[in-house]
Amino acid sequence: MRRGEPRASRERGFTYLGLLVLVTLIGLMLAAAGEVERTALQREREQELLWVGHEYRAAIGRYVAHTHRYPATLADLLGATRADPGGADPGDSAGPTAAPGVIGTLGFRALRRLYRDPMTNSVEWVTIPSPDGRIMGVVSASTQAPLKRTGFDDDDVAFAGADSYAGWQFVYQPALTRWRPLTNGAN
Repeated sequence: MRRGEPRASRERGFTYLGLLVLVTLIGLMLAAAGEVERTALQREREQELLWVGHEYRAAIGRYVAHTHRYPATLADLLGATRADPGGADPGDSAGPTAAPGVIGTLGFRALRRLYRDPMTNSVEWVTIPSPDGRIMGVVSASTQAPLKRTGFDDDDVAFAGADSYAGWQFVYQPALTRWRPLTNGAN
């Protein structure tokens, strides 16, 4: 310590250094909290993707059971429609998830509305073609890596270890039952 230097100026240096360390610690804690929040949000969107994918798979199954063929478009899942010859009104209350040009639905509906892909936030899904060129499933267009790697339902065990959400393919395939004649005790 130099003579004549007031003690208060030395203490201000330590206070400044302490304040700098405190601001750095607060920044690190906020960054960690942001990462936790991002992870929680991604897990929530994964759960929503699984729910929506199951809804599409079930709707395609209901459509196949009712019409005995796969739908040609996702809008077909909304039911038999009556098209507006002049085009849809921009102020129509049907909203962005209704099929374009539709003013009403008639008859069977396999799905209430077209759901958005929670990973891309779009109603545009990548469709999986059936053998006859129609739609037998949907998949997200997201190439982001999923957090969930295991613990899927029986219908979704193929999702385990997928590199991206594009590997989570929600496909409806009718159950193939094999008929075997009954034998008298011998197989």
